Amino acid sequence: MKKIQPVKGFSKLSKQAKIEWLINNYSLQPDKALDTIQGYLHQDVSVQKLHDEFIENTISNFYLPFGIAPNFLINGQLYAIPMAIEESSVVAAASKAANFWLERRGFKTTILSTRKVGHVHFIWHGQNHETLFHFFENIQSKFYENSQAITRNMESRGGGIADLKLRDKTHLEPGYYQLEAQFETCDSMGANFINSCLESFAHTLQEEMATSALLEGDDRQLQIVMSILSNYTPECLVRVEVSCPVEEINEGSGIGNQEFAEKFCRAIRIAEIEPYRAVTHNKGIMNGIDSVVLATGNDFRAVEACIHAYAARNGSYRSLTHAEIVDDLFVFSMEIPLSLGTVGGITSLHPMVKFAHEILGHPNAQGLMQIVAAAGLAQNFSAVRSLITSGIQKGHMKMHLLNILNQLEATDEEKLKIVDYFKDHVVSFSETVKVFCEIRGISQEVFAARKGH
Repeated sequence: MKKIQPVKGFSKLSKQAKIEWLINNYSLQPDKALDTIQGYLHQDVSVQKLHDEFIENTISNFYLPFGIAPNFLINGQLYAIPMAIEESSVVAAASKAANFWLERRGFKTTILSTRKVGHVHFIWHGQNHETLFHFFENIQSKFYENSQAITRNMESRGGGIADLKLRDKTHLEPGYYQLEAQFETCDSMGANFINSCLESFAHTLQEEMATSALLEGDDRQLQIVMSILSNYTPECLVRVEVSCPVEEINEGSGIGNQEFAEKFCRAIRIAEIEPYRAVTHNKGIMNGIDSVVLATGNDFRAVEACIHAYAARNGSYRSLTHAEIVDDLFVFSMEIPLSLGTVGGITSLHPMVKFAHEILGHPNAQGLMQIVAAAGLAQNFSAVRSLITSGIQKGHMKMHLLNILNQLEATDEEKLKIVDYFKDHVVSFSETVKVFCEIRGISQEVFAARKGH
């Protein structure tokens, strides 16, 4: 194995120098690697420059398919939802659910709350907790006054600091306290705004405590550990729901309406009580959510972390969705925290992100929360519906078939024949290889040898 020396000053190298160093040291096929890297660079130099400046040490781009799920009727308005994802069947499943509920009054969504949160984490070992809280009450207005330069623009748009509290966490860690702040950030994601406010609060706390007569001697000593927003936003909450009479719920699935509705509710109940099922169940919901979050230039890692924490908020990881039959009405719903933005970040920079917002009608942050939630519920409906009827693999593998054929390097003509064959057969990798070899007139053993298997 080639011995590679550490590189110094990599970030200061030109893009071409970075590429040459990388492929010369880490690629077994430098010419092919160079073709791949250059093949994914954008032909428009100005667009590529944008991509280069989004992150550090950029050498190329990593593309994901950008798909559309049409016919989402949300609160009476029809949407075509953009989805950026690499997984087969996700866009198809969302589209199928959208069409199903289009004829049943669509998705109903409600914004329950929009507050985001952040903390100044600090250590204070004073003996009199009541004195600290009294001190906080006396200086509380100072936090608002000293951060006005930061909050002025946000306040002009209707946002700003919504609440500020002192939290005693000494039962968890000796001397541990928090300044907990809640914020309204309007249509922005608000991370920079929140963190700037929190750092201002920390500075104010240090200054006021250092000079206060309320806390004397050692009681004035504190350590600011960190000032940072939280991606857990359980008070930035949206609800989405679909419903219809039980007699309308089952369309061509081979079982009766009442049986379908009851079986569906039971499947959801299993995901509510069994974490092994809940994780996979919620992952399917996130297929829908993440793909729209990514397409609209939002932080899907923050969204994932928040939603999974919310799913475990009662001490056990549970389903995010709920289903019930109420007076012969099937009701399927979900409440999730979604901290999203429609301004700031890359929303006005990335060409495809800008296009995604355009086809959604340039929603505000609350509108985007509702669209994303509907995509997640739709995805879950299609997945559970398949699980309790035909099984998940039948539909998924048909969508995955083209991936298999591309791995086999099938021609367009071969693809047409094989896709036609699987209209009446169950898709599997081994069966696809078998049919492929029959069409090519070669044995599977010869094919495997050629592919180096």
